[in-house]
Amino acid sequence: MKKRIVAGNWKMNLNKEEATTVLQGVASYVASNNMPADVEVVICPPYPYLSLACELLKDSDVKVGAQNCSHEAKGAFTGEVSASMLADLGVTHVILGHSERRKYFKESDALILKKTRAAMSAGLNVIFCVGEDLHTREDEGQYLFVKNQLKDSVFMLSSSDLASLVVAYEPIWAIGTGKTASPEQANEMHYYIRDQFAENFDQPTADKLTILYGGSCKPANATDLFAQANVDGGLIGGASLKAEDFTGIIAATL
Repeated sequence: MKKRIVAGNWKMNLNKEEATTVLQGVASYVASNNMPADVEVVICPPYPYLSLACELLKDSDVKVGAQNCSHEAKGAFTGEVSASMLADLGVTHVILGHSERRKYFKESDALILKKTRAAMSAGLNVIFCVGEDLHTREDEGQYLFVKNQLKDSVFMLSSSDLASLVVAYEPIWAIGTGKTASPEQANEMHYYIRDQFAENFDQPTADKLTILYGGSCKPANATDLFAQANVDGGLIGGASLKAEDFTGIIAATL
């Protein structure tokens, strides 16, 4: 059964007290509502608050994700965190390939593929991000751009690996800008991504793939976005920093 997922990416935000408030608020909302069996909620705090999140959510249906991991299993890599360390904490998901990692930390498709394999080997589910910038969109090159991001990374995986893969389409021009792809634009790209997986693997595999939309998704537009046939939820940035906003987006899946 294909999952519908609402995942919150806190990025480098919130302190311990604020994090506790959001975690408790989301856990309370999920516990108080009859969540469909195919809906999954994931919160991805910064590294310092992963233990806190795992502890506060251990009796909750809310999953904990990390925002990154190393491609190395262990060793003399100061400042890095391995996928097995995350799994040891109780983390179940990790975001990889985010545009901010690609841009600010110069992460290549080859490196992101290594990270993806390391994460899957440790038993983590990977939320794999793709998406074009404004210039590429204006030049109508968004489909080739996303195809190349997939071709040089997750299309190198085996079919069995895809059971642990979630794709998040995040148009860079809509991240933190207040601009949002229209529901139709999002659905068109999600359809294209699914079609690419069908071509490179097979149609049943593509049909099971969860594809999230990320880019200024908020309670006001989540219902329209999630109503699209190929939009299976969202990877939420700014709107995941307040429990009332994030739970408002979760409500769009009910």
